[in-house]
Amino acid sequence: MDIKQPHNWNLSCAQARDLQNALARKVRSSAIKRPPKTVAGIDCAFSKDKTRIGAIIVVLEYQTLKIIETVRAVAEVGFPYISGLLSFREAPVCVQAAKRLKITPDIFLIDGQGIAHPRRLGLASHLGLFLDKPTVGCAKSRLIGKFQPPPTEKGSYSPLTDKNEIIGAVLRTRTNVKPLFVSTGHKCTLDDAIKITLACTPKYRLPEPTRLAHQMITRLKPEI
Repeated sequence: MDIKQPHNWNLSCAQARDLQNALARKVRSSAIKRPPKTVAGIDCAFSKDKTRIGAIIVVLEYQTLKIIETVRAVAEVGFPYISGLLSFREAPVCVQAAKRLKITPDIFLIDGQGIAHPRRLGLASHLGLFLDKPTVGCAKSRLIGKFQPPPTEKGSYSPLTDKNEIIGAVLRTRTNVKPLFVSTGHKCTLDDAIKITLACTPKYRLPEPTRLAHQMITRLKPEI
């Protein structure tokens, strides 16, 4: 697939924060008009000594959730661990993996934040600008924001807010199971993000694309 290159990666922490603020202004919230045919999940893992990182992308048919393509990439870690700047550690290897895709997915689900981020540019939003496709952040935990716990039934959700702005949804993907923190990444609305996440969680807490990507990257860890 064609990958955009909105910036280089050789940045200081201060430059990275400034860049996040600039890139956040380019993130777009727009409704997905056509029913998707394919959906991809992305997940990353680090080597034991944290010097190398691997990424897996799994592409599934949207209706059946059957795997139709898998790609991976491994790279040296080029950015330090700093809260709020994690996409600068993970996005480069995700981009490398995406360049190996033969199929261009209609939507990407990413184990991380979208705009539910202090500068409104989590990994899902950051990658969305590179991939130029709808991206959804499906995080297992909250980074920022306030919320009331949603009802316990699957499909229930409550708004995640920060400074009087709705930045995501706290979504129950299984009844009586801890919710996910879903946010728009790029080129979709929060309603789209909720609908897509629920469509991809027929059985487990995590959406199938990111759940399968996590399983595969876990098996890959000894090779990273």
